[in-house]
Amino acid sequence: MADFLGMMKQAAQLQSKMQAMQEELGNVEVEGISGGGLVAVRMTAKMEVKAVKIDPSLMKADEREILEDLLVTAHNDARRKAEAAVQEKMQALTGGLALPPGFGLG
Repeated sequence: MADFLGMMKQAAQLQSKMQAMQEELGNVEVEGISGGGLVAVRMTAKMEVKAVKIDPSLMKADEREILEDLLVTAHNDARRKAEAAVQEKMQALTGGLALPPGFGLG
């Protein structure tokens, strides 16, 4: 019975650490870049887009499709970096323990 209570205590501690990590992820920012730096998207590790920067040279009506493609690419780059930041935080929190996908990430 003592082992069960110890496990419950550890689970509660892990849950508390997970909540703290979720708050911290809102402060971690990454930047995705495309077009050699012509477009940049900044977002938090919680996938909240904070800013978009577009080089003025792309602000031409006949290059709209290029700009749209660069925005998508920059956003996807930022998302990959944000996901990597989340993975890094999770590994630090769990000590490399393999948890089921989505465990505690709400």
